[in-house]
Amino acid sequence: MTTTLADARILVTGGAGFIGSALVRHLLAETEARVVNLDALTYAGTLSSLPNADGHPRYAFEKADIRDAMALRDVFARHRPTAVINLAAETHVDRSIDGPAAFVDTNVAGTVTLLTEATRSFRALAPEEQARFRFAHVSTDEVFGSLGQTGRFEPVSPYRPNSPYSASKAASDHFVRAWRETYGLPTLVTNCSNNFGPYQFPEKLIPLMILRALAGRELPVYGAGANVRDWLHVEDHARALALVLERGRPGATYLVGARCERDNLSVVRLICDLLDARAPTLGFPRRDLIRFVEDRPGHDLRYAIDPSLLEQELGWRPRHDFDTGLAATVDWYLANRDWWAPLVADDGDGALVRRGRA
Repeated sequence: MTTTLADARILVTGGAGFIGSALVRHLLAETEARVVNLDALTYAGTLSSLPNADGHPRYAFEKADIRDAMALRDVFARHRPTAVINLAAETHVDRSIDGPAAFVDTNVAGTVTLLTEATRSFRALAPEEQARFRFAHVSTDEVFGSLGQTGRFEPVSPYRPNSPYSASKAASDHFVRAWRETYGLPTLVTNCSNNFGPYQFPEKLIPLMILRALAGRELPVYGAGANVRDWLHVEDHARALALVLERGRPGATYLVGARCERDNLSVVRLICDLLDARAPTLGFPRRDLIRFVEDRPGHDLRYAIDPSLLEQELGWRPRHDFDTGLAATVDWYLANRDWWAPLVADDGDGALVRRGRA
């Protein structure tokens, strides 16, 4: 099912990040919506992820932080969005363990500030625009905690966050729901599984392992590599979010996943094999670079999403399977060194690529 979002004015917060930039690219290429990209351009946000946006007649960029109420108020007053989708967040679990306060500041306090200013703007809209207004909050399956060997997360699954990151996202989800009940803001929440694809900042598992393996560096894998994630191509996620903005039911929670479960070790091994076939420059199999290291605290064993509500209500289906999607992602990183090399260099001569773990 497709969406046009005709006459929509969509404020995308975090639109220079991984998922946010995929959504902006999709909205500009596949819909009629006007898009306002609001991003603070922190370390993981870069406008180079939007190569065709600058100068587009339906695109505007605002450098601002969702924690800055006055900046938000100005953006809302000038652009008068008919929809807001919040992707602005600190997202990396390892960073949240080292510095949890920043996650509370952005993910919780920032979301509350954004909700406050969105409500102010919503109340100033004409009645017909209020009727179609939506505030969509993009969250994670990690708020539900860890699954055992069976079962899937559902919209009614209880919240059991196990890391500072997931706890901060759980808190923001609750504030979004509370804003609908208390202030009447038409809100929705989406919880997605692990995303992959082009333009992902190289601290996350898949791009991190691609770049480390390409450079011939060790590939540290937490524990035995048995932790399972449900993988979702970022372009499929972007299509789902556009559908939620146009047809989503206020008050609903939509889980976005592609039923593509893989354990971390299998993912890293597949990356090694794909690179060996495409860039056989090391003289030995890249699987030899894998090293098992001490597991991180609170490392959830398994995530799996049941996207049935999204499929049944909005007609969404994923278009990418994991194996071909991962191969295309490896090809993208091989072909786009100009995009990722400055991000690695900015962290100190490749320190970012050396530091991360799976």
